Amino acid sequence: MSNDPVVAIVGVTGAVGAEFIATMDRRNFRVGKLKALASARSAGKTVTFRGKQIVIEELTERAFDGVDIALFSAGGSISRKFAPIAVKAGAVVVDNSSAFRMDPNVPLVIPEINAGRIRDHKGIIANPNCAAITALVPLWPIHRENRIKRVIIATYQAASGAGAAAMDELVESTRASLEGRSYQQKVLPHPYAFNLFNHNTTIDPATGYNDEETKVIKETRKIFEDERIAVGVTCVRVPVLRAHCEAITFECERPIGEAEVRKLLANAPGVKVVDDRTNNYFPMPIDASGQDDVLVGRIRQDLSDPSGHSISMFVAADQLLKGAALNAIQIAELLPQHAMA
Repeated sequence: MSNDPVVAIVGVTGAVGAEFIATMDRRNFRVGKLKALASARSAGKTVTFRGKQIVIEELTERAFDGVDIALFSAGGSISRKFAPIAVKAGAVVVDNSSAFRMDPNVPLVIPEINAGRIRDHKGIIANPNCAAITALVPLWPIHRENRIKRVIIATYQAASGAGAAAMDELVESTRASLEGRSYQQKVLPHPYAFNLFNHNTTIDPATGYNDEETKVIKETRKIFEDERIAVGVTCVRVPVLRAHCEAITFECERPIGEAEVRKLLANAPGVKVVDDRTNNYFPMPIDASGQDDVLVGRIRQDLSDPSGHSISMFVAADQLLKGAALNAIQIAELLPQHAMA
C-alpha cells in the first residue's frame, strides 16, 4: 500500500460517514484520493474533504477498483455483499457493522487492546460494537493486571447509535413535546422525547437478551481472548443526542482497590479519568461528545462484595468517534505497520 492510499468510504452520507471524513482530516490521515460511496439516491451530491468537493458515487461492484482501504458504515447487509468485492479488488476493509465481528477468520480490533491482531487479517478487519468499545477500553488495563472474572454492565445509549435519522427524531419529537404537539415516531419503536426504553434491537425469545446485549457479551470474550469471562449486560436507549454512558461493576480474581484502579487508568491509552467527588463531577455525555477518550469516573469499591474483589465505575464515550469512526481510523493508521493481505 502506498503512503497516500486511495480510501473509499461506504455510507458517506450517514452520521458515521461524516465522522470518518472529519476524523481523517483532524488526525492528518494521509489520503491520496477519497472515494465517497453511497446509494443511488445520493449519487451526484457532494461532500467536503480538506477544502475540496468530492462527488458522491453510487456503490456498485466496480466502485472499488484502485482502492487501498475501504471504510464501511452502511449496515450489515451492505457489508456482507460488498466487503468481499472490495477485498477481491485489492482493498483492505475496515467494517463498522456486525456482519463479520464473530467470524473466526476476521480480527475484531480495538487498537488500545489488540492492535497486533491487525496482521491476522485476510482482507477484512471488524470494528467492534460501540457499547463494547466503551466498556472494554477502560476495562483492559485492569484485566491485563488482575484478570476480570465477571462484569455487569448497564448502558445508557444515545440516539447517535441508531444513526442520523434517530438523532433528528429525538430533536423533532422533543420540540413537538415542548410545544404540546403530537409526534409520530418513524425511526425508533417508542416515543423518544423524555423517555427511555429497551435497546431497539431484536429480543431473543429464548434468553430474553436483545441483540445489542448479545454483541457485547460475545465481543468481550473475543477481544479479551477469554471465553471464561462472565458478562451480564442491559442495554437501554436514552434521550441523549450522542455519547453513550455505562455503569460497570467488575469482579477480579484477586482483591483490588480503587487506588489501584485509578493508578492503572491514569496513563491508560484512550482513557481520561474524570472523578471529582468533592464537586460531584463525573463522566457525562455532554463532556464526552467530540472527545476521543473514554471518560471514566465514579470509581469506588463495590460494597456488595465483602471479599474486596469488585469495583464499580461509570464511563462515557462518543459513540460516533471512539465507538465507530475513530476506532476505524486508528485501525487504518496501523495498517502500514502490519503485514497486508
